[in-house]
Amino acid sequence: MNKEKSFEEMIDELENIANSLEKDELTLDESVLKFEEGMRLSKECSNILDNAEKRIKILINENDEIHEEDFSANE
Repeated sequence: MNKEKSFEEMIDELENIANSLEKDELTLDESVLKFEEGMRLSKECSNILDNAEKRIKILINENDEIHEEDFSANE
């Protein structure tokens, strides 16, 4: 079963990667792999935040009523 990680799970994983890199206990190859994984997770988290920001901006105030318009992340 391939479950997508939540934003919070990815942030926790990023923290673990940062901690392991700070300990200086990894080989150069292991450090590079951890760094690459951290960069991938960072980009995924950034995309999630960008999409959330777009969804929030779509909320429009018309005649003192708030409504949400359809949003597609593939725009």
